[in-house]
Amino acid sequence: MKNKTTRDHIVEAADQLFYRQGFEHTSFSDIAETVHISRGNFYYHFKTKDEILDAVITLRIANKKAMLDQWKLDGRQPLDRIRSFIHILIANRTDIKRYGCPLGTLSTELSKLNHASQADATKLFTLFRTWLRQQFILLGLEKDADTFAMHLLARSQGVATLASAFDDEEFINQEVDQMYHWLNSSIETAASESSIHN
Repeated sequence: MKNKTTRDHIVEAADQLFYRQGFEHTSFSDIAETVHISRGNFYYHFKTKDEILDAVITLRIANKKAMLDQWKLDGRQPLDRIRSFIHILIANRTDIKRYGCPLGTLSTELSKLNHASQADATKLFTLFRTWLRQQFILLGLEKDADTFAMHLLARSQGVATLASAFDDEEFINQEVDQMYHWLNSSIETAASESSIHN
């Protein structure tokens, strides 16, 4: 693994600050202070906040791709991999309760700002949508694969939003259990219908 450069540290700090404070409310000074560098050193790497935003989105996409690749290695079956996606709500529940979902909050903020990078932020959702659809196809649910993928994305975003709004960690646990139940029953129903038609 390569040693992290000053630029890497700036982007990682910006990533966290954009999540916790929002893109609009994070200043160059906030990021420079977090990384413990001078403003001059900061400007050597990034001239504008939009440049940092692009780098943050690129980092998030790379991190999510690595996570999906790891889920593929860890999960022997597509069902296990989908469950890993659902479990991310539990794994990140403390941050989600406090700040919401990093994907959803950034995409929503950039949409409100009518920011040029909003389409790039949406690529994170597309990444998960495509990956989930592929898992459902591997489960033999090709006809409804995209519908199921979008349902899980929508439900996870709703859970994150409401858990943050109501400051309710137990709500996340309950909803995750229901999502597991929905997943199992959907697969059982599809398998039953398939056996009827065959």
